[in-house]
Amino acid sequence: MKPKVIQGGNFADHRGSITFVNDFDFSDIERFYIISNSKENPLRAWQGHKLDAKNFYCLTGSFKVHFIKIDNWENPSKDLIIETILVSEFDSKIVHIPAGYANAIESLEENSKLMSFSTLPLTNVSEDDVRYPADYWSIPNE
Repeated sequence: MKPKVIQGGNFADHRGSITFVNDFDFSDIERFYIISNSKENPLRAWQGHKLDAKNFYCLTGSFKVHFIKIDNWENPSKDLIIETILVSEFDSKIVHIPAGYANAIESLEENSKLMSFSTLPLTNVSEDDVRYPADYWSIPNE
């Protein structure tokens, strides 16, 4: 399985607005988090997941969601290709990152908030979570 964007939409009328992602399937979701990086450390990197799929939705501000398909969990290549998807509060979409990838979350604005939906029960996290140094792969400046 490859990462994908699940596009949503917005609706507004005299009562206010609604933002939605109706095509997102919650049946495998076990838990969620809200991530807010600090101003001093806007990059949270790199977390790999052998079993857990991650789904990211921007609540406020904007983020770059970077991800890499891991080739070897113990000693991944430093030449893996980093892919990036921009998410913002103005574009209702969920970025789905399947198991087998490492991700890095980069906030682009102060006070940005990103919701992360996880598919793995908390009791199994210790056998799944693989951390790499933040500078293991260099994220290109765009």
